[in-house]
Amino acid sequence: MKNRKFSTYLYWGITAFLVISACILLVFVMIHMEKVRRLAAFLTDILMPVIYGGVMAYLLTPIYNRVADGTEQFLKKRMKLEKRARVMGKSLATAVSLIVLFAVVSGLLAILIPQLINSITGIINSLPSNLNNLERWLLDCLDDNPELAEEVTALFNATGLELQSWVNRNIVPSLSNLDENFLQNLWDVVSRVSSSVLDVMTVLKNVFIGVIVTAYMLNIKDSFCTHGKKVIYGIFPLKIANRAVRELRFIHQVFGGFIIGKLLDSLIIGILCFCGMSLMKLPYVMLVSVIVGVTNVIPFFGPFIGAIPSAFFILLVNPLQCLYFIIFVFLLQQFDGNILGPKILGDSTGISSFGVLFSILLFGGLFGFVGMIIGVPTFAVLYNLGKDGVEHFLRKKGLSCNTQDYAELDYIENDQKTYVRKQED
Repeated sequence: MKNRKFSTYLYWGITAFLVISACILLVFVMIHMEKVRRLAAFLTDILMPVIYGGVMAYLLTPIYNRVADGTEQFLKKRMKLEKRARVMGKSLATAVSLIVLFAVVSGLLAILIPQLINSITGIINSLPSNLNNLERWLLDCLDDNPELAEEVTALFNATGLELQSWVNRNIVPSLSNLDENFLQNLWDVVSRVSSSVLDVMTVLKNVFIGVIVTAYMLNIKDSFCTHGKKVIYGIFPLKIANRAVRELRFIHQVFGGFIIGKLLDSLIIGILCFCGMSLMKLPYVMLVSVIVGVTNVIPFFGPFIGAIPSAFFILLVNPLQCLYFIIFVFLLQQFDGNILGPKILGDSTGISSFGVLFSILLFGGLFGFVGMIIGVPTFAVLYNLGKDGVEHFLRKKGLSCNTQDYAELDYIENDQKTYVRKQED
C-alpha cells in the first residue's frame, strides 16, 4: 500500500516538474526568440543534407517498397535463404529508386534549361520592341479617349525618364570612377564571384550528401519505425502509446497522400498547359508551362500566382494572346480543381475550402513557399487532433459526437441529456 502511494506521489511529482520545466522553457524561448531563430537557422544549415535526403527518401518510398516487395517475393521462390532474398531485394530497390531520381532530375534539366534560357533571352532581347508594341496597342485602343491616351503616354515617358535617371545616378558614376577605385572594384567583383561559387558548391555538396543519406534512409526506414515504436511504448502508458502510434500513422497518410498526389497533379497540369499553349501557338510555351506547373503545387492560390507573371510575358508580345491565355488558365484551373485534383487527391485532408485558405495564409506567412505547400496537410493533422480531443471530452460527459446533433441547438438538459432545439416563432 505504501509503495502504491509512493508511486502515485512520484508520478505526480514528475508530472509537475515536467509541466513547470515546459513553462520555463516556453518563457525563455519567447524572451530570446531572436537567438532561438538564429540557432534554428544554424542547425538547419548544418543538417541540410539530412533534410534533402529525408525529403527525397520520403518521396521515393512508394517506388522502393514496390520494387523491394516484388523482388523479395520473386527471389523467395527460387532461393532457400530468405535473408539473402530480402537483402537483394533492398539493394535492387535502392538502385532502382536512385536511377529513377537521377533520370527524372536529369531529364527535366535537359529539357527545361535550354528552353528556359532561350525564353528568357528572347524576353530580354525583345523587351524594348515589345514595350513599344504595347504602348502602340494601348494608344490604338484609346483613340476615342485622347485625354486618357495622353496620360498613358506621360506614364510611359515618366517611366523611361526614371529609368534613365537611375542609370545616370547609379551606373555612370561607377563607370567614371572605375580607374580611381579599380582595386576596390576588382576586389568586390572577386568577392561576389567567390561567394557565388561557394554558395553553388555548398548546394552541390548538400545535394550529393543528400543522395547518400537517401540511400541509407530508404534501407533503414523500417528500423527507424521499429525503434520509434519501441521508444513510444517504453515511455508512455499503453493507451497513450497506442494513440500516439495511430496519430503518427494518420500523419504519414495525410502528408504522403497529399504531397505525392499534388506533385503528380502539378506534373499533369504542366503537361496540359504545354500542350494547350502549343496548339494555340502562344509564346514562351516552355517557360510558362514550368511556371504554371511549379506554382500549381500551392493549393488554391497556385494557379493564380503562376498566371500573373506568365500573362505579363505574353502581354508584352500580343495583348490578344494574353486574353486567350487567361481564359485557358481559368479553364485549366477549373478542370484541376473540380476533376483532376479530386480524382488524384480524393479527400486526403478532410478539411473545408475555408480551412485550405486559412492554412495557406497562416503557414505561408510563417514559413514562406514551403509553408504554403505543407500548410494544408499540417492544418489537417492539427484539425484532426483537435477534433479527437473535443470528441473525447464529449464522450466523457455522455454527449453525442455527431455534429448535426448540435445544429439549431438551444440547450441540453442536464439530467436526461435531451437536446432541446430552438423553437420557431
